[in-house]
Amino acid sequence: MPKELLPIGNKPVIALLVDECLSVGIKDICFVISKGKESIPQFFYEDNEFEAELERRGKTDLLAELKRYNEVNFHVVYQDEQLGDGHAILQASEWVSSENIAVLFGDDLIVGDKGNGLEQMTKEMITDGVCVSLQDVPKEDVSRYGIVEVKETEDRLKEITSLVEKPKVEEAPSTLAIVGKFIVPKSLFDVLPEIGAGHGGEIRLVDAFISELGKTPIYGYVFEGERFDVGTPEGYKETVKILG
Repeated sequence: MPKELLPIGNKPVIALLVDECLSVGIKDICFVISKGKESIPQFFYEDNEFEAELERRGKTDLLAELKRYNEVNFHVVYQDEQLGDGHAILQASEWVSSENIAVLFGDDLIVGDKGNGLEQMTKEMITDGVCVSLQDVPKEDVSRYGIVEVKETEDRLKEITSLVEKPKVEEAPSTLAIVGKFIVPKSLFDVLPEIGAGHGGEIRLVDAFISELGKTPIYGYVFEGERFDVGTPEGYKETVKILG
């Protein structure tokens, strides 16, 4: 089973991410998957027989929940080689038509009183640049993330002045880490092929952001609430314990 289909309560992880998109009015969604993960989009396909059975049993709440997905335009593209998050996004380049795109990684959930990750970010929507989600992490963990330097303000939305990928603790410009939610302009699809493969032969989003510093406004939003990383057994266990 793909980890994106592991349950959190009565929903798989991927449904929570689709719900996050729906919460801000996004109804055009593209899954970037590898071969063998077709069960991810299949979860959302309309099943008339199943819906009729739910109606027969009087499970109207569950039926209404499933019918929301019937209004979404789902699309699927394949990433045949795992060559980085930037490479994954490039597979959807022909599908993208809007000027701004939300990018959600399958591992990250954000839950808080102010809403999910996208709800918080879109309240401070940047229409002419990049907005990334930021988390203040323990100093000893900075080498696991892309770390940013920002112009200090009291606001949660901060202008980013520099980025470094997985720095040593002593070289990190801050403890503000980029986590898996982004709003990016369509123009980024022109930048990613130009930067080419970098560290480990991967095309990475962070390298595109670094190349655009000074040319494209890049902001970070320090979210409120708690982030759950369901990409590891330990993180998934903790998420189920709290949310499930």
